[in-house]
Amino acid sequence: MTTSDASTVVATVPDKPVGHDTASLPALSISAVSHSYGTRRALIDVDFSVAPASFTALLGLNGAGKSTLFSLVTRLFGIQAGDIRIFGHDIGQSPSEALRLMGVVFQPRTLDLDLSVMQNLLYHAALHGIGRRNARLRSEEVLSRIGLADRAGSKVRDLSGGQMRRLEIARALLHRPRLLLLDEATVGLDVKARADMLGHVRQLVTEQGIGVLWATHLFDEIIPSDNLVILHQGRVLARGEVARVLEESGAHDINSAFMRLTGTQSGSLGS
Repeated sequence: MTTSDASTVVATVPDKPVGHDTASLPALSISAVSHSYGTRRALIDVDFSVAPASFTALLGLNGAGKSTLFSLVTRLFGIQAGDIRIFGHDIGQSPSEALRLMGVVFQPRTLDLDLSVMQNLLYHAALHGIGRRNARLRSEEVLSRIGLADRAGSKVRDLSGGQMRRLEIARALLHRPRLLLLDEATVGLDVKARADMLGHVRQLVTEQGIGVLWATHLFDEIIPSDNLVILHQGRVLARGEVARVLEESGAHDINSAFMRLTGTQSGSLGS
């Protein structure tokens, strides 16, 4: 995917108030989704859901199909087989209704390095149809929440890697989504920046009730209270609460469970 594709994935989605009819539905429902690149099958009958106000970790090696799945959910790729719904809205039949409920942080950086922090947010807000006055108020609010209020006028290129990632999360939250997708969001960050980002995202779940799908290849980014989906070579090998996955695999930790389910050796994933 290109930076321009990633940054415009929801460019035409209008900013609307969220209704109350979706409260009991999964934030994200993926049913029997398959995808191929020519003869290579990247996803095979993938099936899982993300509940509102929950943190779901999508764990897999590089090449497992995580980014392909994100491209399908965000409509960068068309669905070849299966069904994807966001709070009940089919992304193929009702894309605007579905995408307005979702925010995304892609693995590639999609910020404009030569614009200021505030300019990046205002530009993104304009793509969502948010009026300039409201956009500035929302931008100030999210910058304060992520601890970047004092950097609003700074050029993005002057931020640290961790600050850039926090800014991308802030940008994804501008239109007030109820589902947040993050694809390998901590790649390239140091240990403290990774921990800070995870803490911030988990806080969004508990304080704002946002459903989160967090794609990662790192075991230590997953905690016992998370929901877990293990994706390997395009197939879901396990899903459910961490304790359930460990019990069903007969393992004492996530590392061991992953090795038993996938047949990989210790150290194949990062820690």
